[in-house]
Amino acid sequence: MSMKYARILLKLSGEALMGSQQYGLDQEMLLHYAAEIKSVVDRGVQVAVVIGGGNIYRGISAEKTGVDRVQGDYMGMLATVINCLALQSVLEHMGVQTRLQSAIEMKAIAEPFIRRRAIRHLEKGRVVLFGAGTGNPYFTTDTAATLRAIEIEADVILKGTKVDGIYSADPVKVADAIKYDTIKFSEVFEKNLQIMDMTAFTLCNENKIPIIVFDVHTPGNLLRIVDGQSVGTLVEF
Repeated sequence: MSMKYARILLKLSGEALMGSQQYGLDQEMLLHYAAEIKSVVDRGVQVAVVIGGGNIYRGISAEKTGVDRVQGDYMGMLATVINCLALQSVLEHMGVQTRLQSAIEMKAIAEPFIRRRAIRHLEKGRVVLFGAGTGNPYFTTDTAATLRAIEIEADVILKGTKVDGIYSADPVKVADAIKYDTIKFSEVFEKNLQIMDMTAFTLCNENKIPIIVFDVHTPGNLLRIVDGQSVGTLVEF
């Protein structure tokens, strides 16, 4: 069955993995993420995943606790690997083949990131999880997701969030905030909308990779998107 998007980069929030907990991993959220991914893999879609690490450690907050910012960023990168390992385990329990590639070499648990190898895994139907961000401090997992999407020539970046798209203002704080079904990259710059960090967003713009921001918590949304249905907000050129 033909899908609108043949190869996707799915960016997931690490903080969402906490569920109702204060930190750590919520089993129900892991199962939900895995089920959503499996639903599109079963349709022949090639899936790469980048997960944040905010449920375990946020490097950007390191200096508040007396930890050096660079050291804190590396700790955050390791947190993303923990999340990748957890999701990898649940996916494989569901019968989905996976490979974990890390930007920081960890021979015992992950392959090093090699672009050609990652693409080959995708072509064989394996879900590729990219851990450890870019491997460099001062870069967010949004930037890592964008960079990997460019490298593997993904058709689209799907940013799974807790809101159902992009609004003119924070819908939690502004009751009459307007939701956009589609919006141009230029409009996002003009309106100064906070979709992802500016480095990541600029990379998407320069490399002509569309972004869809959607509610990942609603079951079936991921499959609806790759099937071509209008879900969330599409950022286009």
